[in-house]
Amino acid sequence: MANAASGMAVHDDCKLKFLELKAKRTFRTIVYKIEDKEVRVEKLGEPEQSYDDFAASLPDNECRYAIYDFDFVTEENCQKSKIFFIAWSPDTAKVRDKMIYASSKDRFKRELDGIQVELQATDPTEMGLDVFKSRTN
Repeated sequence: MANAASGMAVHDDCKLKFLELKAKRTFRTIVYKIEDKEVRVEKLGEPEQSYDDFAASLPDNECRYAIYDFDFVTEENCQKSKIFFIAWSPDTAKVRDKMIYASSKDRFKRELDGIQVELQATDPTEMGLDVFKSRTN
């Protein structure tokens, strides 16, 4: 089903892998790429994947959508997790790509039921671990 605004379709795998992450915690991360007018799964991160590995997997000069299952401990010492949606749009990406990702983001997010926090990042400092921690309250 294509998005009328940007003509973007969403591959079935996008939702299926997200549901696996959410329900079974099979993955720590999912990186999505728009290719041939369709959002597709580009990379899956294993549950043991570190945050640094995830951050390094995002390209320096291309846009991506990403999901990160962030584990943290509350002040009450409870183990919790939150599912973050990251719209990665580095300043060095092509303007056309930034426009395509921006215009498709809301529709794509609606396909992924269970996102708890959204981040928009143009450089790695905007999605550092400190930012994740500050958004868990």
